[in-house]
Amino acid sequence: MNKHNEKTLKEALHAMVDQYRLKGKLNQTRIRSHWENMMGPSIARYTRDIKMGRKKLYIYLDSAPLKQELSMGKEKIRKMLNEALGEEYIEEVVIL
Repeated sequence: MNKHNEKTLKEALHAMVDQYRLKGKLNQTRIRSHWENMMGPSIARYTRDIKMGRKKLYIYLDSAPLKQELSMGKEKIRKMLNEALGEEYIEEVVIL
């Protein structure tokens, strides 16, 4: 087997994710899995949907007072989720 053609499994998986452009959907799934743990069950209960689009995180909520409260902390939410992802992936948080 040629040494110059060998890759670790991690490198091969990263190459596959890049090739098939799956990073956005993968990160969206990871954010959804972290959301309840990071924000708590009361906020998670009022969260209707979470979507990623062009490095923006869209959070859809059912409670107007909660929308107002979370709008004040959008930068903190962005930093916490980027830390959970292990990279600066989210550029902006939009509360809807």
